[in-house]
Amino acid sequence: MSWKERLILLIVSLIGAFAFAVLALRRGEPVGAVWFLIATICIYFIGYRFYSHFIAYKVFEVDDSNPTPAHRFYNGLDYVPTNKWVLFGHHFASISGAGPLVGPVLAAQMGYLPGILWILVGAVLAGCVQDMVVLAISMRKGGKSLGRIAREEVGKVGGLITLLVIYSILIILLAVLGLVVIKALAQSPWATFSVFMTIPIAMLMGLYMWKIKPGAVLSSSVFGAFSLLLSLYVGRLIAQHEVLGKLFSLSEPQLAIALMVYGFFASVLPVWLLLAPRDYLSTFLKLGTVILIAIAIAIVNPEIKMPALTQFALSGQGPVWKGDLFPFLFITIACGAVSGFHSLISSGTSPKLIDRESHIRLVGYGGMIGESFVAVMALIAAVSMEPGIYFAINSPASEIGKTVYEASQKISSWGFHVSPQELEDLARKVEEKTILSRTGGAPALAIGMALIFAKFTGEALLAFWYHFAILFEAVFILTTIDAGTRVGRYILQDLLSNFSEAFKDYSNLWVNILTSGITVLAWGYFLYAGVIDPYGGIKTLWPLFGVSNQLLATTALVVATVYLVNQGKLRYVWVVGLPALFLSINTITAGLEKVFHPDKSIGFLAHAQWLSQKLLEGKLPPTVPSPDIAQRVIFNDYVNAFMGSLYVFLVSLVILLALHKIFNAYRQNFNLKAQAE
Repeated sequence: MSWKERLILLIVSLIGAFAFAVLALRRGEPVGAVWFLIATICIYFIGYRFYSHFIAYKVFEVDDSNPTPAHRFYNGLDYVPTNKWVLFGHHFASISGAGPLVGPVLAAQMGYLPGILWILVGAVLAGCVQDMVVLAISMRKGGKSLGRIAREEVGKVGGLITLLVIYSILIILLAVLGLVVIKALAQSPWATFSVFMTIPIAMLMGLYMWKIKPGAVLSSSVFGAFSLLLSLYVGRLIAQHEVLGKLFSLSEPQLAIALMVYGFFASVLPVWLLLAPRDYLSTFLKLGTVILIAIAIAIVNPEIKMPALTQFALSGQGPVWKGDLFPFLFITIACGAVSGFHSLISSGTSPKLIDRESHIRLVGYGGMIGESFVAVMALIAAVSMEPGIYFAINSPASEIGKTVYEASQKISSWGFHVSPQELEDLARKVEEKTILSRTGGAPALAIGMALIFAKFTGEALLAFWYHFAILFEAVFILTTIDAGTRVGRYILQDLLSNFSEAFKDYSNLWVNILTSGITVLAWGYFLYAGVIDPYGGIKTLWPLFGVSNQLLATTALVVATVYLVNQGKLRYVWVVGLPALFLSINTITAGLEKVFHPDKSIGFLAHAQWLSQKLLEGKLPPTVPSPDIAQRVIFNDYVNAFMGSLYVFLVSLVILLALHKIFNAYRQNFNLKAQAE
């Protein structure tokens, strides 16, 4: 490292440290959101410029003279050398889902400080590292999937267990992503119509670009952008229409069924007809909106209203979710810092498209920086609104009641004053029936973004910005649902191919329909369970989502650790070994607490036993309206407990198999050194 680079590192580090000090030490004084941006840019710069360079050129010794799989196996279909910026856009669109939008919003109940610290530190030292390292390993192995890499590095048993881990965890991930969309669209005809229209818009783009006028990207892009804005305008007219408004005012169970139907057809239909054009359309919307909100925050510099630490950070009894900072903060933020789902993309399409080895820095490390930046924007949007408004939106009715008067009284008792009039006025301004208990994170983020944008345009456009943000979030998430369902179908076929050769044929339509149907029914079950959950669904399922996602990341980092050991790079094992160690300790602890914790508001089994006792006594709580609902909640608690235990057990097996491999490698290396001496 030259003296100039050392000087740059020192200056950027000092600026970043000062920004963090402002955020951490100011008490009772206004703090502007611009300090978040300064700290974020500094730590991202250090991570990308120096740490990713170290990993690329020291750990993996990347060399652009080495042919990548895109060149070695070029077929014009899956293996295609791709411009690094185009691939960055594709990779970012594929990895970005609900996690960075929702997790930081839910974590804001603890205050802004724990969230911003983990989002930045976790991303630079763990999340970005996982994405880049898995991408590099898959690239070196010809574009193989994580399951096949695990089979080669950890062994046949380890590979089979890894596939089971990936598929079972993917089911929960897709269910929770769907639940977030449903919570945002329920009883909102404007939002439902606008999001529904993205399907025919994407299909028309696909037909035009692939069949009518192949390669006409620019004209399709203009059409897509114009159509999205038009759908927003027409959506308001639909909502105001007496008949059409009712037609698009769908309940949560209706939306759940509609989403399952969509997921099935998105998995079965040709990629060019829906999946590819939707990804292309969503990339522009995602990147454009993220850049727009960042610019707005930099100019407006909204004041941070949420305290650095709330009382819930100390008690662990917050209304949005229950649990202590350790381990639950980390699984709540989840994808904003580390996402196991990314390992499937980094060992899926992206390694087959890498043009040069050095591009893994931009695509892998840079792509995760992009997702982490989205998480920072989401956190700012959440903590810059009045805390009373935040808790009114994100707390379930079981915590704050069902009327604005009950909510106002309860939330004000926590020290966050909000009046019934404020709650009614905001609902009217965003043209929604109510903002109370719109759990899931997405509505709160949309309102936070709309309030920031409205500082430019005035409150007259607050409803437009709110529904624009809902569209942004829904498109952000739906691309992950359709791509994830297709990935799940591939993984299920890999698993079933151990029993029948027919499942190895990915072009067989009937096999595709069968495996797609099983996958959709699996995540659809958990989605529907979340929809009918009297506690809001998100409060129950998001911790399970966080545990499963972080356990998948743990699995990916453990496999990467074994790979480095097998390659003889023992002195660099800490790069992935330390993040793997932290995630395994934190996430296994969280998983076990969610299953066995004696507090009924945290542990699945404790809650099932408590509700069973209430059912026997005939004294059901007000939040559970009938014995039938109680029975379903009890059954779901036991299912969730089983799934949480299964995840912890399977990942623990992978860790034990990996440790056995690592121990043997170290012993062999020690013996070789002893013989040499």
